[in-house]
Amino acid sequence: MNLTGNWSYPTAMRFGAGRIAELPEACLAAGMKKPLLVTDKGLANLPITAAALDLIEGAGLGRGIFFDVDPNPTDANVAEGLKAYREGGYDGVVAFGGGSGLDLGKVIAFMAGQVRPLWDFEDIGDWWTRADPAGIHPIVAVPTTAGTGSEVGRASVITNNETHEKKIIFHPQMLPAVVICDPELTIGMPKFITAGTGLDAFAHCVEAYSSPHYHPMSQGIALEGMRLVKEYLPRAYADGSDIEARAHMMSAAAMGATAFQKGLGAIHALSHPIGAVHHTHHGTTNAVCMPEVLRFNADAIAARFDMAAAYLEIEGGFAGFQAYVDGLNTAMGIPKTLTELGVTDPDLDALVDAALRDPSTGGNPVEMTAQNTRALFEALL
Repeated sequence: MNLTGNWSYPTAMRFGAGRIAELPEACLAAGMKKPLLVTDKGLANLPITAAALDLIEGAGLGRGIFFDVDPNPTDANVAEGLKAYREGGYDGVVAFGGGSGLDLGKVIAFMAGQVRPLWDFEDIGDWWTRADPAGIHPIVAVPTTAGTGSEVGRASVITNNETHEKKIIFHPQMLPAVVICDPELTIGMPKFITAGTGLDAFAHCVEAYSSPHYHPMSQGIALEGMRLVKEYLPRAYADGSDIEARAHMMSAAAMGATAFQKGLGAIHALSHPIGAVHHTHHGTTNAVCMPEVLRFNADAIAARFDMAAAYLEIEGGFAGFQAYVDGLNTAMGIPKTLTELGVTDPDLDALVDAALRDPSTGGNPVEMTAQNTRALFEALL
């Protein structure tokens, strides 16, 4: 199978091994003459990042990089990135990396020409209409992991340093103008990142499929995304150089983020405050939370997961799906509890409060209350 394609949904996407070579052309197509490459500290000095900068510079588009971003990007990271962007006279962003680099890069481009503060654009009601569309600069997204799907998202998750809360910044024009998905960029991912990011993609699909909202297109995408993860994540984990598995996982990541337009749920409502306060890896935190949330939502989702299990060739309906998830987590070395993940001495009152205020709660098929959310956290600890 030729795993190469040019897709126009959900944005212009150039998919295939070696297509990072098209980065300068993608920048020009997005209207950039002097892009700033935004990535994270871990990627900043790696050969794949130097090669991307060489491509940009070789096309006469300059050589700018910003990489001062935390694993869970913060408003302080945004402020520093904006300062570098404006002082450097850049006209667009190449968001390069995993979730942190992609989310920060998108917000820097979004905020480039805004005069209102960042939190005025939180994903609440129609707050996104406060933004000046003319002040949003173009974005080219280049994922180097296969999990977050932020490359095809219209939002970014940013942690408020003062309140230690993860907030979602949303605007339709935050969707990158061009995406380059080159599975060769993911070859060097270590096993624990392959597992955590891959299970993040799986959680996106599971929660979108579980959401009670009406969005048949997302429902179908979520189902096929789960199948791709089931088929190819174990292969990518076992052999990081398996380019076919890496390619299908990049597709699954983009599909998960496209599908969750239908909604997320308790997995993300729990993992967002845990990550904000305890600085855990987002995808791995989702994986830890998933089995308990499946039990929590069982009465509401069992019938639809009976159908999903049949499609995924998992015997035993919903119960079989639950057993599959438990086995997948074990095979990927995922901790059984949040305590094993490193969450010690948590402030349960604060975590419950933050979870209930997280936008993901609205997509959970079972209503989350202070009592049952606390019980969920206690079971996970």
